Amino acid sequence: MIIPVKWTDECVEMLDQRLLPTEEVWLKLKTYNDVADGIRDMVIRGAPAIGVSCAYGIALGLKNFVGMNVEDMEEELDYICEVLAKTRPTAINLFWAIDRMKRTFAKAKEEGKNVSEIKQVMIDDAKAIHEEDIESQRLIAQFGGELLEDDSNVLTHCNAGALATGGVWGTALGVIRGAKDQGKKVTVIADETRPYLQGARLTAWELLQDDIPVTLITDNQSGHLMKKGMVQAVVVGSDRIAANGDVANKIGTYMVAVLAKQHGIPFYVAAPMSTVDMNCPTGEEIPIEERDIREITHVKDIQLAPEGISVNNYAFDVTPNEMVDAIITEKGVARKPYVESLRKMAEDN
Repeated sequence: MIIPVKWTDECVEMLDQRLLPTEEVWLKLKTYNDVADGIRDMVIRGAPAIGVSCAYGIALGLKNFVGMNVEDMEEELDYICEVLAKTRPTAINLFWAIDRMKRTFAKAKEEGKNVSEIKQVMIDDAKAIHEEDIESQRLIAQFGGELLEDDSNVLTHCNAGALATGGVWGTALGVIRGAKDQGKKVTVIADETRPYLQGARLTAWELLQDDIPVTLITDNQSGHLMKKGMVQAVVVGSDRIAANGDVANKIGTYMVAVLAKQHGIPFYVAAPMSTVDMNCPTGEEIPIEERDIREITHVKDIQLAPEGISVNNYAFDVTPNEMVDAIITEKGVARKPYVESLRKMAEDN
């Protein structure tokens, strides 16, 4: 059972995903700045995992608060949230966690709790966010597993497994695990997912841990395999879903969706409702993170590209809603028109 982030009485522990699959190293993060660095530097990644980690970072920062005044503590909370908000702009779960933790603080303050009591309330809510994330994955796995046919070969892009969440199931990989638990025979095609190789390093590693058959391919093989009839479904995760069902996910997802549409292959997105941004009308409003060009020009310390070359390194792209056959959440399966189905799920949330 993979759980990539944990709370202890002393620190937040993160499995360093930068070193997988060759090394399994746990980092002990003792300040909220350490947690912010862990999110920014992709020690941990994936929208749900970022949300859980952010909540723990806030709880840790307030646990370390040395004052006795609730108003001063609230100022510290605002600053901690400001630091964490600057780490990964596309992942809406980050901002969802910040908003929830601020509401929790406000309620505790309104109830007249003192600094010590508020510290415990914030820790408890961060733990609750983690537990709720795992439960939402279980439901996503159940609902999504029902969509996959027996004897399916499923293509996935990037890593949307337990490593990208609070642990255990995952979102896209949760759908595959759910189908397996329902007695279906499902095999996986994992594309490498350049430039950070989350598919090659993380998805492949996860599935091998669970003895789920997986074949690794280069990113530019997807169309060829679809044309040969070797892909029966595509399942991906998401870092932000707009109110109209446009989906932001790891760069390259849009290309896979176009290929799936061309070949008549169902394209499914799996994500918790915390990833759905009802305040974002369309994918045009989703901020797209740009990352260090060294992720493209180098593999670790090995230089691949000529010095001085111009580089684009967008971390995400947006897949239009018309290319998405279903959005699988813990509330059920949303279908087109997503403006209506997602709004109904959000109202019930």
